[in-house]
Amino acid sequence: MLLCRRLIATVLACALTVQPLRADDLPELGDVASNELSLSAEKKIGLQIMHEIRWREPSYLDDADVEGYLNQLGGHLAAVSSDPGFGFYFFPINDPAINAFAMPGGYIGVHTGLIASAQTESELAGVLGHEISHVTQRHIARQVFQSKQIGMASMVAMALALLAARSSGQMAGAAIATTQAGAISAQLAFSRDFEREADRQGFDVLRKAGFDVRGMAAFFERLQKAVRLYENNATAYLRTHPLTGERLTDMQNREQAVPYRQVAGSVEFQLVRAKVRAIQGTPGDAIKDLEALLRERKYASEAAVRYGLAYAHFRNRDWNAAEREMEAIRRLQVSAPMLEHLRADIRIARGDQVGGLTIYRDAMVRFPLNHGLVYGYGGGLIGARRFEEARRFSEAQLGNYPEDVRLHKMRAESYAGLGKKAMQHRALSEVFALQGQTAGAIEQLELAQKAGDANFFELSSIDGRLRELKQRQIEELKEKRSW
Repeated sequence: MLLCRRLIATVLACALTVQPLRADDLPELGDVASNELSLSAEKKIGLQIMHEIRWREPSYLDDADVEGYLNQLGGHLAAVSSDPGFGFYFFPINDPAINAFAMPGGYIGVHTGLIASAQTESELAGVLGHEISHVTQRHIARQVFQSKQIGMASMVAMALALLAARSSGQMAGAAIATTQAGAISAQLAFSRDFEREADRQGFDVLRKAGFDVRGMAAFFERLQKAVRLYENNATAYLRTHPLTGERLTDMQNREQAVPYRQVAGSVEFQLVRAKVRAIQGTPGDAIKDLEALLRERKYASEAAVRYGLAYAHFRNRDWNAAEREMEAIRRLQVSAPMLEHLRADIRIARGDQVGGLTIYRDAMVRFPLNHGLVYGYGGGLIGARRFEEARRFSEAQLGNYPEDVRLHKMRAESYAGLGKKAMQHRALSEVFALQGQTAGAIEQLELAQKAGDANFFELSSIDGRLRELKQRQIEELKEKRSW
C-alpha cells in the first residue's frame, strides 16, 4: 500500500499548475534561513499534511508501540541536532518498501520495510539522522517554497504531490507524463548537494547521540548492493535519495577519524523489528516466516523473534500458542513494556479481563512513561465495560497530555458506554479539532447541544468551546483567502 495513494489524483491536479522553480532562485547551501518561508509557516504546512495522512491515508500505522519507539529513538537523535525550533514527530507507515521521508516542519515518516531491513539500531538511527538533517538544513523549503509567486495553498498541494511521488515511482511517472509536470519532475529527488549535506549533518548527529557511526554507510552500501543484484528494482529510498560512490567513500572516510566503539542495540529495537514482520501479510504467512527464523536460528534476539511469533499467533486468534511464546520469553528473562502490553492483551482475549488489567497496572508502575500501556489499559477497561473507571482514567491522563488524540477517543468511548451522549460528542469534537477538522469538531459540539442530557456546567463548557471553534473557523477561512 503506497503512501498518499488516495491523495495523489486531487493533489497533482493542483500542484502541476505551479510554475517550475529555477535553480538560481534557490539560496546557497550555507544559507538555511530560507527568507521566503518562516519556521512557523513551514510547521503549519507540515502539520496540515500530517492531518491529511492521519485522516485519509490507509497505510498510516496507528500503533502506539512502533510509534513510541520511533519517537524515542528519533527524539534522542533530534536532541543533538541543529533543530532550529521545529520539534520532531516520527510516525510509521505500513509499507514493505525500504523508505523514509522528511516533511516540512519536522514530520518524518518511516516505512515498516525500513525498520525490518535495518540489521542494527545504528543503521536505523543513521537513516533517521539523515532525514532529520534534511529538515534542519531546510532542504524541503529550498526545494519547493522559494518562489514568491507560490501561495500557501499551492505550497501545501505541491508538498503533498512531492510526498506522493517520492513514495510511488509509478505515480511519479504518471505525474511527469502530464504536460505541466516539470515542476514536480525536477524535484522528485533531493539534489546530490543536499544529500551530501544531509550525510555530513546526519553523521554528526549519529556520533553525538552515541551510536556506531559506521551504521549509516553500512546501510546505504547494502542497499546499493541489492540494487546491483536487481538492476531495475531500485528501492524507493534510493530513487529519492541518489546514492553515488563518492557519497559512500565520503561517509567511510569520515568513519576513519572516529575511534571504533561497539554499540549494543536496544531490546525495543529488536522487538519493533519483530512486530513489523508479524503484521506483514496474513497471520499464517507471518507465523511461517518467524517459525523458520527460530528453527534456523537466524536471529539477533530469540526473545524478539518469539515476541513476533506470539503477536502473529495473536493476530490469528490462537491465544494458547501466543501464550506459550510469551512464557518462553519470560524464561529468557527479557523485560520491556511491549512484552507486557501483548501479555495483557492475550490474557484479556482469553477472557481473563481482571488478570489482563492487573498486568497493565503493574506494568504502568514499572514503565510509567510508556503510552502503549496507557492506551492498552484504557481499552481494557472499556472492553470490560468499566466505563466510569475508563472515563476517570482518560481524564486523569489528559491532564498530562491534553493534545493526545487517542486519549480523547478513549474518553469519547467511555462516555458512549455510560450513555452520556452530549459528553460523548464533546469528547469527539476534540478528536476532530486535534486532527485539523474544525468543521467536524463544530458539528460534534452542535450535536452535543441537541443531545439533551448535559447538565448546566457541561452545557456551559460545550457552548464556550463551540464559540472558540467557530472563531477558529473564521480565522482559518481568512487565512485561506490570503493564500
